[in-house]
Amino acid sequence: MVFYVILRVAIPSPLHKLFDYLCPVELEGLAKPGMRIKVPFGSREIIGIVIDTDVHSDYSSKQLKTALMLLDADPVLDATQFWLARWAAHYYFYPEGEALQQALPVLLRKGQEPTFAHATLWRATAHATLSSLATSAKRQRELLELLLRNPQGVSTEAIKIEGFSTPLLKALADKHLAESFASHPRPYQFATGSETILKEAPLTLNEEQASALYSLLNPSHFHTLLLEGITGSGKTEVYLQAIEAILKVGKQALILVPEIGLTPQTLSRFKARFQVPVMALHSGLTDRQRLDAWLMARDGSARILIGTRSAIFTPMKNPGIIIVDEEHDPSFKQQEGFRYHARDLAVLRAKKEDIPLLLTTATPSLESLHNALDGRYQHLHLRQRAGNASAPKFKFLDIRGEALQAGMAPELIHHIRQHLSAQTQVLIFLNRRGFSPSLICHDCGAVNECTRCDARMTLHRSPAHMHCHHCDRQTPIPKRCHQCHSEDLRPSGAGTERTEEQLKSLFPNIPVLRIDRDSTSRKHALENMMKQIHTGQPCIMIGTQMLAKGHHFPRVTLVAVLDADAGLFSADFRGMEKTAQLILQVAGRAGRAELSGEVLLQTHHPDHPMLAALVTQGYEAFAKSELVLRQGAGLPPFHHHALIRAEASRQGWAEAFLRSIREAIETHLSLPPGNHWSGPFPSPMEKRAGLFRSQMLIQGRERRHLHTLLRMIMQEVEHNPMKNKVRWSIDVDPIDSY
Repeated sequence: MVFYVILRVAIPSPLHKLFDYLCPVELEGLAKPGMRIKVPFGSREIIGIVIDTDVHSDYSSKQLKTALMLLDADPVLDATQFWLARWAAHYYFYPEGEALQQALPVLLRKGQEPTFAHATLWRATAHATLSSLATSAKRQRELLELLLRNPQGVSTEAIKIEGFSTPLLKALADKHLAESFASHPRPYQFATGSETILKEAPLTLNEEQASALYSLLNPSHFHTLLLEGITGSGKTEVYLQAIEAILKVGKQALILVPEIGLTPQTLSRFKARFQVPVMALHSGLTDRQRLDAWLMARDGSARILIGTRSAIFTPMKNPGIIIVDEEHDPSFKQQEGFRYHARDLAVLRAKKEDIPLLLTTATPSLESLHNALDGRYQHLHLRQRAGNASAPKFKFLDIRGEALQAGMAPELIHHIRQHLSAQTQVLIFLNRRGFSPSLICHDCGAVNECTRCDARMTLHRSPAHMHCHHCDRQTPIPKRCHQCHSEDLRPSGAGTERTEEQLKSLFPNIPVLRIDRDSTSRKHALENMMKQIHTGQPCIMIGTQMLAKGHHFPRVTLVAVLDADAGLFSADFRGMEKTAQLILQVAGRAGRAELSGEVLLQTHHPDHPMLAALVTQGYEAFAKSELVLRQGAGLPPFHHHALIRAEASRQGWAEAFLRSIREAIETHLSLPPGNHWSGPFPSPMEKRAGLFRSQMLIQGRERRHLHTLLRMIMQEVEHNPMKNKVRWSIDVDPIDSY
């Protein structure tokens, strides 16, 4: 009997399965898990990842195609990456081939070699001497002399700068006196002593900070520490000193931050403190920059890695610590495609690598707080602000019956004027971009709506257009009502642009800086505004949640939240938690230095129990009472959720697809214990980007039983005749229902 070596390969496709290929004789014994391999797939040749080798397959050798070529001599995915991506694919029910590809930089997915960016340099050949050239070949001799003086190589650009032409270089090459070669940058070498690690001395820690630092570093193996500290309490200083200790023993640190928190200010703080390579990993990098940073992390020359959620898959040669800053932030959960949660994967990775994990926040997620209360995480507090700073004072502004100017009450405008006259700065928070959230006809009441979504179009003034923030549809501003043809169209409500315009009118001699996704889209726009703010001169900042976290504005003494009611009556059970977190994060920008701070909350519900508890008792009391309510209602983190989502081009198709899945399972199979489901029902925004969406919620007391049901659903979908009419996905541990 003839035995064939079978390669089990993960292919980047929407299919939830691995594929078997025959191993060519010349590759036998060479293919290892984690290597890239080129294989035929349909009419194409694509790059997959080797999962395993075997001598058995469910298919005969005649049915199997032969793999084409290995792209790597060693696995491009290290053991931790390989394990983590596969675990996440299984837990979040995402195709394994797609998950493994997302753990790689784009250029490696395309088949490029895992090498640094290279430059073509020129050097003299080993046997080249000046005597090889006639004395009359003066220019060739001068060029050869330049190459002989620089055996490490000279770039073509440098040769041209020295006054030598390309034909002259070619003449030397034709005579075998000069040759070109690809140069790769030398990775940074490890710094070993503290004198080479730090650029500036660390700050003196107070007693709470010192205790937190000791607990984090002792023991040095895996444990998870939740560091809950009020805004301005010096959480960052604690982990900067923890990183210093890690660097001293030759290890690396990985810091995950929300996308919104990865600002030039964040990076500059690390680079100002440490004299070691600090690498940023985020969506703004080019593919080449991302690969180079990935390679430096892998070979250990990048000592500090700062990245957004996808950086959790970055390899580290000498892992020492993982830090998740602002661990409560929802942007750590991927909302499309591979719906993993980077914070939760950080726990798994730290355990796998046996290193400490630090979760920091002023407002812990209820999931992390629940883990701390149950003893799975160590829970430490920083209850005092660093230095001489004091906590800001809160005040409600009851705006019922008030005449608002671009969303601002007269009393708020009075407070703004007082703080500016004291030569300090003011921050206005409004989580709505644009000039106005809607454009309404004053005659018939019709609202300008998006034709592709169940949503209103937002009015923008700079540049002037209507914009749907859900599907990105943009149109000119209409001149007439689409229903009654009236020309009396008026903005309804205020966005950041409208409030900015009003503030400039009220305070013409004071700079007004709008900081939102629109105003910071140009390169260096945010950086330039931050420079202006940090001059300390009086100014007014108006912005969205981009201003809420991670910024240190020592001259801000007034923070105003224009709509503290947003989220109080949300259909999302997490609405209250998100509102409380956002209010306290924004409020934390006030009074962070010697100057005292004031926080004004505009509300139509000054007696709301959540707002009152938040301001008078703090976040911890609110969170614990919210946990009691969640437990009584059987909601996360006490029960576990999964959403089955579907969308289709025709109304009713997605809902019918989900209903057929549920009916098939209920008819032929028994549900695992402790599970129940709701729906299907239309999504809260049923129509989005031209597609009609529906969803089905599954709740379970135990994860293992919930996953058993999800596997049953996966199997049923494979045989469902409607599966090609809809696009469907599974969202495990969803953070919203939209």
